[in-house]
Amino acid sequence: MKNKAVMILGTASDVGKSIICTGLCRIFKQDGYRVSPFKAQNMALNSYITLDGQEIGRSQGIQAEAAGVTAEVNMNPILLKPTGEMHSQVVVLGRPLKNMSASSYRSEFLTTAQQIVQKAMAEVQSRHDLMIMEGAGSPVEVNLKDKDIVNMRAAEMADAPVILVADIDRGGVFAAIVGTLTLLTDSERDRVKGIIINKFRGDVALLEPGVKWLENYTGKPVLGVVPYLKNIAIDAEDSVVLSSIKHGYGDFAEVQIAVIHLPLISNFTDIDALHQEPGCNIYFVSSLNQFGSPDLVIIPGSKNTLADMLYLQQTGLSARIKAYAAAGGLVVGICGGLQMLGMSISDPMAVESSLQQIDGIGILPLNTTFQSNKLTTRSEACLEAGTLPYVNKQLTVQGYEIHMGRSEVAADSSLMRVVRRSNLAVNEADGAVADGGRVWGTYFHGIFDNGFLRRELINYIRTQKGLNRLTEPVYDKQLAQEQAFDKLAAHLRKHLDLEKLNEIVGL
Repeated sequence: MKNKAVMILGTASDVGKSIICTGLCRIFKQDGYRVSPFKAQNMALNSYITLDGQEIGRSQGIQAEAAGVTAEVNMNPILLKPTGEMHSQVVVLGRPLKNMSASSYRSEFLTTAQQIVQKAMAEVQSRHDLMIMEGAGSPVEVNLKDKDIVNMRAAEMADAPVILVADIDRGGVFAAIVGTLTLLTDSERDRVKGIIINKFRGDVALLEPGVKWLENYTGKPVLGVVPYLKNIAIDAEDSVVLSSIKHGYGDFAEVQIAVIHLPLISNFTDIDALHQEPGCNIYFVSSLNQFGSPDLVIIPGSKNTLADMLYLQQTGLSARIKAYAAAGGLVVGICGGLQMLGMSISDPMAVESSLQQIDGIGILPLNTTFQSNKLTTRSEACLEAGTLPYVNKQLTVQGYEIHMGRSEVAADSSLMRVVRRSNLAVNEADGAVADGGRVWGTYFHGIFDNGFLRRELINYIRTQKGLNRLTEPVYDKQLAQEQAFDKLAAHLRKHLDLEKLNEIVGL
């Protein structure tokens, strides 16, 4: 068969483009096609490390898993990782190119970027039957559209039909759809072959008159009204989803876990598995009045560690975390969080920040210096029995690393020994531990996906509080994600006209 493509565009950000693409990847895999995701340019602080140690957007990595194929850099050739309000690190084909301002990126790089995108797209299409393409934000941002490489321009490169997704949950769905179609050119509007109304709640019969009106007014078929799907165990990409997560302490659960909500928080999916532990309340903290009385404090990753460390100092959270640890509290830092728990952070080459140097919280014996080369790898490490008070056996843990900082740790204070990085054997220390294991940090993203370590940490907290140990089966994130892919596919099969979609795609 001729290689096919279909593009999923949205009326705005966070309308559900990524999740629709993920579901379609699984559906077409189930139907026997070789499927690949594709997003020309992604902007996200949640990234994904491929098997060969390259960095792409997390949504394309997850979509590749849904499609049953190995994720590769051509699926997301350009990744923008914001380092501040107007600057991003530009990652090209899995490796950082340089930090650029928004204006310089548009004026200096986008012409070259189009050639990179076209080559990557051709490479993906040459090896797959079907390419599920994802757009970014809205395709009709009139101030940006002239140099677009990710929305309609990408659809034109692939000669792909477009499906427009709109979020009814936020309100104004008819205006969003009609407005988007109106702002497209005639040829772009002709490329739109169908509409999906997403995140619906309520009685669909009440919406039917509106759907009929929309089809008559626009001349485009509505391929389905997709009900809101809750509690789907698929990693989110965009930190906009954090706005729906509880901020501030709540006393309704047995174990209280505070996650510091850094302004430039990255790879926040590191905490997802903790939500699956019974009796746990995970809440975000961005100010002192939200700190509460946690049983565990987690400082997650950051795309600009020095700037986020300054934020902790200015808000008083740095001093509060230090006092909490001194009083016997449990503290864990991941990647940038590990660096912040140390004594100092230096960036002499302004790799991430113009601050150059800042004091850390000062509760782990390490100093961090940023370097020009970025480490991106999947990793495996050995955690010795007794290093942490709740680990009574030698433990192999897995995760992935994304960092430009390198930390020097005081002798005999490292957390664990890295034995493998992206299939290469190594013998290096990772992380740091202090105060008898009550404070520790690691460069391993995904550390809490290791079920035994996660459960033993929670049970340690529970026994310290006089609560019974949990005996329920330990949550398996990989298994849960596979089940979620199938659940999502079944959901879309039920609510989308797949026969019409196949006709549009040409299958």
